[in-house]
Amino acid sequence: MFTGIVAATGKITHIQTLEKGLRLTVEAPGLDLADVAVGDSIAHGGVCLTVIDKAGAGYQVDVSRETLDCTVGLDAPGEVNLEKAMRLSDFVGGHLVSGHVDGVGEVVKFDRIGESHELVIRAPRELAKYIARKGSIAVDGVSLTTNRVSGAEFSINLIPHTVEVTTLKRCQPGARVNLEVDLIARYVERMLNPEVQA
Repeated sequence: MFTGIVAATGKITHIQTLEKGLRLTVEAPGLDLADVAVGDSIAHGGVCLTVIDKAGAGYQVDVSRETLDCTVGLDAPGEVNLEKAMRLSDFVGGHLVSGHVDGVGEVVKFDRIGESHELVIRAPRELAKYIARKGSIAVDGVSLTTNRVSGAEFSINLIPHTVEVTTLKRCQPGARVNLEVDLIARYVERMLNPEVQA
């Protein structure tokens, strides 16, 4: 479980092809790895992955074909948002994030508005029902609050700090981002529609 408060950005520096997936080498000099052990979870762009090896300021994780098929940003070298799994005693500064991406959205707009930025994303139609005005959503692992929702599109105000310390600074129209809808919304739907099989 995570909070959506990005601890650092790291860089995928090497990709090894496996029989059914990829092995990533991640360099994370800004992330304190002192308490990270092999077997621990770290969110990468909102995707929970297990550390399989550690060396210096870096580590390796394996990504299954299933994960690659429903996420973006893990199949090429580049910068990635990182967050270590939370402890039950940790302060939850964002919202509860599972690290299980629900779908991939498309950036419609990324414009500076004063000192902030307005980010507009189009979600997959099947996820739109889970996105509510002033609700929580994780975008590439970043806990954010929606401002407006219209159909499958929603807007977010990004403060300068968020833009500065996450990969969201690279957003541009047409870019694809990992989305995780609010955990509670999914359970409420299941309770209201127990016969529906997802």
